[in-house]
Amino acid sequence: MRLPRPNFEEPAVTLIVLFNLKNPAAAADYERWAREVDLPTAGALPSVERFELLKAKGLLGGGASPYQYVEIIRVKDMARFGVDVASAAMQRVAAQFQEFADNPLFLLTDPL
Repeated sequence: MRLPRPNFEEPAVTLIVLFNLKNPAAAADYERWAREVDLPTAGALPSVERFELLKAKGLLGGGASPYQYVEIIRVKDMARFGVDVASAAMQRVAAQFQEFADNPLFLLTDPL
């Protein structure tokens, strides 16, 4: 009797992007673009399980956040994600993002 192979899937990777805007006065323009272009486009990639954009309010205990925005991208397949982000549509979105974001920090994380 042959037993089925167990399905040991790689755990999803969470990509966290911390950034400020190059021009803080452009916040309304950035947020409109994010809602209309970035979130629906990147969120629909086959490799993406979930894509969230958060606006920082401050630090717990008081004080200003060092970053204005936080993106949380749950990637279910990193190899596929590389293919997805190389598409012409995502390259356009990435170029537009770079017009808004000032030196974004991209953190790759794994669950414990």
